[in-house]
Amino acid sequence: MSQNPEPQAPLPAAPSTPTPPPPGELMDPQAAFAELSTLVVGETPLSQVLARVAQLAQECVPGAEEVSVTLLENDRARSAAFTGSLAASLDERQYEGGFGPCIDAAQTGQVVRVDDTAAEDVYPDFAAVAARQGVRSSVSVGMPMPQRILGGINVYRFDTGVLDEDAVNTLQTFAAYAAVALANHSLYASSMALSANLQLAMQSRAVIEQAKGVLVASLHCTPEEAFSHLARQSQHANRKLRDIAAEIVARAGRG
Repeated sequence: MSQNPEPQAPLPAAPSTPTPPPPGELMDPQAAFAELSTLVVGETPLSQVLARVAQLAQECVPGAEEVSVTLLENDRARSAAFTGSLAASLDERQYEGGFGPCIDAAQTGQVVRVDDTAAEDVYPDFAAVAARQGVRSSVSVGMPMPQRILGGINVYRFDTGVLDEDAVNTLQTFAAYAAVALANHSLYASSMALSANLQLAMQSRAVIEQAKGVLVASLHCTPEEAFSHLARQSQHANRKLRDIAAEIVARAGRG
């Protein structure tokens, strides 16, 4: 007689990526902060990290209609990510002139507001261009990054009214979390570069030691004298020591 199979426990659900909020609804800022703190760095290209930063800011900051991320490196500014072409265009106009809210926010780490593009006297050129494009106000917040790269997040609004104090506070907190994500990415890239350099150094050391061994045997000298011989050849030929060593090892191998 057949028996009914015992019921099995349901399989655990596969982990899923956070879903965007329904249209018209804002994402909980705490959820956005949590995602920023766990953004995968290293394997994820920086461009994708920054694109997600811009998207999250748009989804969790009340009144953020278009968002861009400014990076300043070696005094050169660029929009590394943006949620709309207008934000990128307005950023680029500021970069071309070397003056504007997004640049000043990134350089100083401060909040720079333009509450009315039709009556702005600090950034009149930017405001005039923005107003012609239908932008009513903007807020730029610097990211507190201790690296050689400076950054900021820029919010553009088309509707009347400005970001209120709570929204600006949310944007500032968001910028701090975003800065951590970017700093982690920068540290990872630096670590990978250091690892590659160390690996190259170890390879160079190995071939130099091999060349010293060849010279000790052929010149009947000490290891110290063999190294001095390598160093003199490197200086006279104006070539790297490891390249001279590699040639000596290669010649010995062919002999």
